[in-house]
Amino acid sequence: MAIKRNSKVTSNFSMASMTDIVFLLLIFFLVTSTLINPNALRLSLPKSNNQVSPKSKQRVAVSIRQLSQNKYEYYVNTKQVTFAEIERNLQLTLLNVEDPVVALYVDDTVPTGEVVKIMNIAARNNFRMILATAPE
Repeated sequence: MAIKRNSKVTSNFSMASMTDIVFLLLIFFLVTSTLINPNALRLSLPKSNNQVSPKSKQRVAVSIRQLSQNKYEYYVNTKQVTFAEIERNLQLTLLNVEDPVVALYVDDTVPTGEVVKIMNIAARNNFRMILATAPE
């Protein structure tokens, strides 16, 4: 007398859970890749082989882009401001910060005089200044 099994083992594999995981990973990497770049402007930064990262976690990015011969766009983080508003925005953003750092992103076509103006603002307010460069 042979004993019969009522249930058979099937060798089917469902790919539904695998595709869910792939889509979740895709969404995760798309979201995190947009958060990596703090500088939203496309600037052609000067080249350097010395890369320094600030020790302070609180950092503000100031970007300068040349529009024409004597016209420039100024940004504090990603907000477009006029030159007269830069100092006040930096003061408000870095208020009560122990070691304030300003990262300066300047297009390589911008004259040095514009860079020095921002450096003077940082010096007046005792902010540390970092000039961002692209690796060589």
